[in-house]
Amino acid sequence: MAFFDEGDEPRTRVSRPGRTGGARASGGGRGRGLDDQTVRNRRIVAGLFAVVLLILLVVLVDGCLDRRAENALKDYNRDVVTIIKRSDEQVGAEFFGLLSGGATSAVDLEQRVNQLRVEVERHVGDAEDLSVPGDMKPAHRNLLLTLDMRQAGLGKIAGEVRTALAQEQGDESAQAIDQIAAQMQQFLASDVLYKARVLPLIQEELAEKEIGGQESQDTQFLPSLEWLDSTVVADRLGAEGGGNTRARTGEPAPGLHGHGLVSVTAGGVTLQPGETANRIPAGSNVAFEVTFANQGDNDESDVNVAVRIDGDGERISSRKRVDQTKAGTNAEISIPLDKAPPIGTPVTIEVEVGGVPGEEKTDNNKQTYTAIFTR
Repeated sequence: MAFFDEGDEPRTRVSRPGRTGGARASGGGRGRGLDDQTVRNRRIVAGLFAVVLLILLVVLVDGCLDRRAENALKDYNRDVVTIIKRSDEQVGAEFFGLLSGGATSAVDLEQRVNQLRVEVERHVGDAEDLSVPGDMKPAHRNLLLTLDMRQAGLGKIAGEVRTALAQEQGDESAQAIDQIAAQMQQFLASDVLYKARVLPLIQEELAEKEIGGQESQDTQFLPSLEWLDSTVVADRLGAEGGGNTRARTGEPAPGLHGHGLVSVTAGGVTLQPGETANRIPAGSNVAFEVTFANQGDNDESDVNVAVRIDGDGERISSRKRVDQTKAGTNAEISIPLDKAPPIGTPVTIEVEVGGVPGEEKTDNNKQTYTAIFTR
């Protein structure tokens, strides 16, 4: 038994497993140190990536905002151009044509001026519905005021027309002429306001944002300053009141006065009245060739001829004046359109020869056609 006891003692004193465990403990410590460094490196890389991503997002969002702001300015400018063009062409040109003899009677003139007033009301509504960039708000306020002036002037003139053109001329007629001339100041003021406080502000804002290539629209609702003179208004209207300073001289010469529409040709097609659509080739410069007859006993002067096209939600209006027509003969005039007509859309075309002093029969001065412009 003692032999076996002595043989076991050395094995009992050797503690190899303890040393091995110590080595593992030391090695384990070194392994944890390397893991911490790796984690720190990964965190640094992730942080840098997040910073780069944030910068990219800021640049992207800023670019999108700049693009949206630029598009908003472009859209606003384009909408203003459209509204002012419509105001000048569909209302201003039409209105002063009517005052220069385009209407056949005082009742007709009053009704048609009121129709133009309603048209301006639509323009005001369109302007009020615009999406206005913040920097354009001062210009927009003045745009609305510009259109309001035109609407107010037309409304007041419509209310004075019958009195101005009354058969028995007197002080009331003269005062009505003066009132009509006074309203021309509103039209002049609207032109000045737009040119001074709308167009420049829009152009400055576009230039500041470095937005180029945009169309700008000037305006001239009042065709000339002579309309501020009541004597000119009386003369153009054919009123005898003369605005307190000058009466329209003389009565119409004895005998018949007036014209009758003979034919209208456009694009080589002689238009036929009725519901059947006339197909008109739409070239680059569409013009209407109007032939009408002086059916009276007298030569006539300053005869207005108008072409109006309604369709596609927009009116196109053009007119010209014939200096003189000879009794018993035909007169011809070519009236080009100021803008291209809609293609492929049914439209209504109205051609009218303005009345002249002393003309009693006017139902043959006007004709309406249905048409489609084609390519």
